[in-house]
Amino acid sequence: MKKKKCVIITSYFSGETYGLLGPQMAAAIILEHTPYDCLVLALDKKDDKSLAKKVLSDYFGGHRPVIAFSLLSGREDLFNLAGELKAEGAVTILAGPQADVDFLGEKQWPIFPHRFAGVSKQFSLALWGPAEQAIHLLYNLDHSDQLLTPGLLYVNKEGKMIQNPRLIWDTHFLRKVSWDQIYRPGEKGLTKLPITTAQVLQQIGCPHAAKAEEIEVGYPALLSEHRSQKIRLKVKGCSFCDVAVDKGFHGLLDQETVLAQIHGLPEMPDQRKIPFELINENPLPGLPHLLNGLKERRISLSQINLTLRADELVKHRERLEQALGLCREMRVRLLAASIGFESFDDRILQNLHKGLDTRTNLEAIQIMRRLKQRFPYQWAYSRQEGAVHGFIHPTPWDTPESEEKIGKVIKEHALDKDILPPHSTPLIIHHASYLGDWIRAVEARENISFKRYVSTIGWWPEAIIGP
Repeated sequence: MKKKKCVIITSYFSGETYGLLGPQMAAAIILEHTPYDCLVLALDKKDDKSLAKKVLSDYFGGHRPVIAFSLLSGREDLFNLAGELKAEGAVTILAGPQADVDFLGEKQWPIFPHRFAGVSKQFSLALWGPAEQAIHLLYNLDHSDQLLTPGLLYVNKEGKMIQNPRLIWDTHFLRKVSWDQIYRPGEKGLTKLPITTAQVLQQIGCPHAAKAEEIEVGYPALLSEHRSQKIRLKVKGCSFCDVAVDKGFHGLLDQETVLAQIHGLPEMPDQRKIPFELINENPLPGLPHLLNGLKERRISLSQINLTLRADELVKHRERLEQALGLCREMRVRLLAASIGFESFDDRILQNLHKGLDTRTNLEAIQIMRRLKQRFPYQWAYSRQEGAVHGFIHPTPWDTPESEEKIGKVIKEHALDKDILPPHSTPLIIHHASYLGDWIRAVEARENISFKRYVSTIGWWPEAIIGP
């Protein structure tokens, strides 16, 4: 019987019944390789945090609370909750995407008081990189050897920030996920969250983030007198993507590891695996091979959700058609769940460093619409079928001319019929993204300051807070 307990707290959107691969894979690693019991607690922004703390208190009982936080989405309420729990005696660990940069804080924040100072006061430690690093940490949590943990960040006794090198990814730890270990807080205690959509990891990072490039990003439109000026940036991947900074590109996992993840997915009443998102920014080249592997092993699927780049869809349309032919044989549906169109203005796409143009976006949409006619039961791509495609609007570079141009494209190609999401997503600038460097360069040139909203940076007129 295990004598120690750990909880992983993660961000959650009310009403969803999905799996969260990172936290649940971490829970599986902790359960299998450490003396700790571990579960995942999903917290919505509207959840009563006092109820959440009571649920945690009941779960830990007489055990010292060890609480990790992952996939926090920059939520101030969860950062504050971590601080409260730490003050009450819990060991709080920041993990998951951007754990290192959010713990360290924004570049040069001690010199510029308006910048994000990080969350090192709210967390005892941070752990950046592969989840198996938690094995060493948890075995040594009460010993000085914990400070040798790979990927560990902490503040030493002299107040100096220490960051240990992280481990490289080990596929041995990526085969198993504890899909039944995620809960919600309830009046009667922990309530199991039913999982109806899962995630399967096939590729770590994005190929677009594999190559370093120098680009020029235009000034924000609100500084109209300087509109022609540009900021030169060194980037890997899209300029707005903090995941590209965090993950980079580590390549594909081997087929056996991916098949093992799919084999371990929960099943529906008809014995088919529940729908899952295939985490791979460029899945089409290897998709027929994966489907054939599943077919050979007689693993029955229901639906695969794909996240795609528009240019990769255009480039690999034949592979997609081949995969859809196999889906017809296997009674599987492919859903293009999210394609990162982001904009239909070339100037904005260039500033976002998407690596494609409006013409490519429109060609991808034409292909999707034609495939729906050929594979009506095997292929889904529209908003009505559950897809939420990327459309970033507004952005700092919107002008009356760009608004008119985008509106014309939307009307001419009937994008509001099946492509556009119910609501666009305003551009979010994480402090550690390349656009974070861009906005800091604008601040320095123009001697102005933009307001920080926890770990993100405002760029709109109301966010200007002066010199």
